[in-house]
Amino acid sequence: MARMHSGAKGKSGSKKPIKKTQPSWVRYTPKEIELLIAKFAKEGRTASQIGLYLRDTYGIPDVRNITHKKITQILQEKNMGPELPDDLRALIRKATAIRRHLEGNKLDQPARLGLTLTESKIKRLIRYYKESNKLALDWKYDPKRATTYLE
Repeated sequence: MARMHSGAKGKSGSKKPIKKTQPSWVRYTPKEIELLIAKFAKEGRTASQIGLYLRDTYGIPDVRNITHKKITQILQEKNMGPELPDDLRALIRKATAIRRHLEGNKLDQPARLGLTLTESKIKRLIRYYKESNKLALDWKYDPKRATTYLE
């Protein structure tokens, strides 16, 4: 898949293994993994942070192969899912950081371009999430209130 705002092709990168079976070294049952996910969600971790922590600390390479569910699906089943998806939240956090930078550096044109590109990605993601019913149809992104979305 090509990069969104550059001329790069974007083909290189690590790939997940094709084999979709549970690795032999994982000694956790799907129920234990779901309990770990719930525990980490109560601590305030996002789904992506939970996945990294399970991989690095517990040696669970892919939750989906073992439980046959994504981490976000497990969180939603336990009514612990976030209001905003992780990727949208990260982009909003990035846009607020750029806005904060621009308050002190008004003439920084590359940062202004970065803000424009980031906000266009936000708008595109919002449109996608509204179409797939992951966001309410009346939800709107307001750059002035962006910090309230992150709480």
